[in-house]
Amino acid sequence: MSKESVYFQLRDIDGKHDTKELKRELDTFHGVISVSVNAEKNSLAVDFDSTGVRCEQLEKRLEQLGYQIEAQKHEPHRM
Repeated sequence: MSKESVYFQLRDIDGKHDTKELKRELDTFHGVISVSVNAEKNSLAVDFDSTGVRCEQLEKRLEQLGYQIEAQKHEPHRM
């Protein structure tokens, strides 16, 4: 298992509906460990196993859902 985290700054996360949608949609990816959304700060954090999903797949899905990514930070974990 190769754990990584990616942090997205998104434009216009609109409350509980968007929070639920983001969690539901990203949790469907094999390898996603956790999804954390802060609607007030328009931020999203995803912990994942990179042997199951790639960061690019998460980015693509966010764009398909209509979210604009303003910034992103990717952190591989050393174990």
